[in-house]
Amino acid sequence: MEKTSNLIDKAHSRRVFLAGAGTAAAAGLIAGCGGKSSSPATTTTSPTTSYTDADILNFALNLEYLEAQFYLYAATGKGLEATDTAAPSGYSGSYTQGTVTVGNATQVAGLSSAQQEIINEIAYEEQEHVRFLRSALGSAAVPMPSIDLSFFGPLAIAAGILTSSQPAFNPFATFDAFLVGSFIFEDVGVTAYAGAAPLISAAGVSAGYLTAAAGIMGVEAYHAAYVRTAITAGAIAAGSATAFPYITYANQVAALRATLTVGASAAPGTTGSVETALTLPASMTSASSIVAASPTTAVGFSRTVDQVLHIVYGSPTVGVAKGGFFPSGTNSIFATTTA
Repeated sequence: MEKTSNLIDKAHSRRVFLAGAGTAAAAGLIAGCGGKSSSPATTTTSPTTSYTDADILNFALNLEYLEAQFYLYAATGKGLEATDTAAPSGYSGSYTQGTVTVGNATQVAGLSSAQQEIINEIAYEEQEHVRFLRSALGSAAVPMPSIDLSFFGPLAIAAGILTSSQPAFNPFATFDAFLVGSFIFEDVGVTAYAGAAPLISAAGVSAGYLTAAAGIMGVEAYHAAYVRTAITAGAIAAGSATAFPYITYANQVAALRATLTVGASAAPGTTGSVETALTLPASMTSASSIVAASPTTAVGFSRTVDQVLHIVYGSPTVGVAKGGFFPSGTNSIFATTTA
């Protein structure tokens, strides 16, 4: 079993983390959020709700903890190092470090060397997202909340994936199942960063927060694009969605996401549209639909904090503060669904 440190060494030579974000922006983010000489700007959204740029980054960090744990288990059979999950030195916040409910999480078996390298690279990048945000936040970085990787089972039931012919779903069982597990996270990650962009203060934009966040979003979008393309390609190669049911499973997940985000927290997109489904080309002669964007503008979707919480908690209910992949809630002021 490959240790995380070895995984990092192998992957680092292939991809320099956040190269597109620019070292100047990254340095500005670290100085602005973790340095003692400046304080993150506070933005007020209502008479009773205020947050800082650090709060926004910490919410992103919660999501990155989840993604990193999933991918590292899939790649290596173990999760983040203890130094990547504990409260940082000097931390004085009220949030406590959680634990990981592993469930069926293990290194995906039966992989080709190419498939292993793909999972390795994504795992490395998600791990580095955690480390980058923790470094940027400094002593303000929240520790990892409790994470439940066994929630894939209940989620599969809710999505309708489990049937008499498909009595179980485990994203760690095969590479194709792993792709569906990845589909659950990556689209949400991309839309979450897009939705968070307007929340960053003017001072935060000047400090480079937006540029750095855009760099992370770009990496998440590359991951999502690969996953969506690989799932669609699998069905095309098999000749139909029936022969490759994982494309149907992915669309069932997308449909579930739409039902979880209701009312003022409705599914992303323009009026009358929802998350674009993965489709096969008719008679294999026309283009397939693999891009998660508005069908009328080709602009990618974004999700609000509420929409993200509804999905990761697995609940459409307003006032929910925990559940799903975060059994004790997020370590964030954004922890309760309000719409």
